[in-house]
Amino acid sequence: MPNKPKARSCPALFLTAPASHQGKTTLTSGLARYHRAQGRTVRVFKTGPDFLDPYILEQASGNPVYSLDLWMTGEADCRQRLYDAAGDADLILIEGSMGLFDGTPSSADLAQTFGVPVLAVIDATGMAQTFAAVAHGLASFRPGLPFYGVLANRVASARHAEMLLQALPSGLSCLGTVLREDAMTLPERHLGLVQAQEIDDLEARLQQAAAQIAGTGLTQLPPAIAFQPAIAAPLPTLLAGVKIAIARDKAFSFVYPANLELLEALGAELAFFSPLADDALPEADAVYLPGGYPELHLATLSANLRTAIGLREHVAADKPLYAECGGMLYLLDALTDKAGKTGALLGLLPGHATLGRRLAGLGLQAVELDGETLRGHTFHYTSLQTPLAPLTHARRASGTAPGEAVYRHGSIVASYLHAYFPSNPIATASLFTGPP
Repeated sequence: MPNKPKARSCPALFLTAPASHQGKTTLTSGLARYHRAQGRTVRVFKTGPDFLDPYILEQASGNPVYSLDLWMTGEADCRQRLYDAAGDADLILIEGSMGLFDGTPSSADLAQTFGVPVLAVIDATGMAQTFAAVAHGLASFRPGLPFYGVLANRVASARHAEMLLQALPSGLSCLGTVLREDAMTLPERHLGLVQAQEIDDLEARLQQAAAQIAGTGLTQLPPAIAFQPAIAAPLPTLLAGVKIAIARDKAFSFVYPANLELLEALGAELAFFSPLADDALPEADAVYLPGGYPELHLATLSANLRTAIGLREHVAADKPLYAECGGMLYLLDALTDKAGKTGALLGLLPGHATLGRRLAGLGLQAVELDGETLRGHTFHYTSLQTPLAPLTHARRASGTAPGEAVYRHGSIVASYLHAYFPSNPIATASLFTGPP
């Protein structure tokens, strides 16, 4: 038998918080940019399903950002990606999701599974000595969690910083205090952060965040962690000879890099097109319409004809088309945005969706298609009215309520579910070749 590959060691840090909106992405980006500027290779990962933070983290670090989730991507996938990163990185950073102990599995579960030291970013707005109580609670709540320390964010002044640290227990390290700074704050909209390609001054914000990191103890590398490889079976080339046309622009950008890499590993040839630019649809055997923000570009998508004609001809030829969330909305008869304006869209999937002010779907889910299960997540503010009967429904990772509907209409498979393709390569291949 061949020898098992040896573990790889690399300094690593897991940035988390007591809740969302504490500034994790801003400071993780600043930390990545600071160390990149020192000439180090920085690899960043994002906990859980997320399409928005990773593009900002990618710009900060200069390397692709992959998702880690013990349920959606699986422990073996997480293990192998960390091992691969440790092969060329000088520093591995993992940005957590929500609060440290939120969700099942949580950021704490992920950090503990791989032994990565945890740094808690705490928004100190409106807080003084209670900062120490929050820090103590995070550090001591779960015995065995490799807790590295805390960082005070959005600090008002030097005097405020003094008060924050007054009651901090001995043995609990504060790695620094970061002043409140609008110039580095990342803008948000209804699905989270504004996309990286839409923030004109993103570079300046990253540099400002890096400058704040320069005044903290995070200039020193964290401890080196040993990462073990996972053992995976070789992938069958189930998509050899299949060319897949993939929508990619500001309206359709919610794609896991791992999804595209898996399609290529299965043998597919990928070609990209922009519905916003009204590109001609590339000659292809199958189409992938990922999620994004069609509601923000409704007038343009409604007016563009060349892409629409190509997609209609593709479906008329009975070729596979797989659409997720925003991609599914593009297929509908019509979509109404938050201002109440309605635009006619492709008319390939009967129905009308309306953008609401409250979340209509959120959480990890899995769907069984043709006997194979794909895992993923859902996150949307639109509600769909359609006469179509669902082919099936996804199952939630936790809870008993039914998950998202999945529709099969001719050669189209569509759902609000965002699938993580590496969770099942066989199921993925069938999306682009049709049912057996």
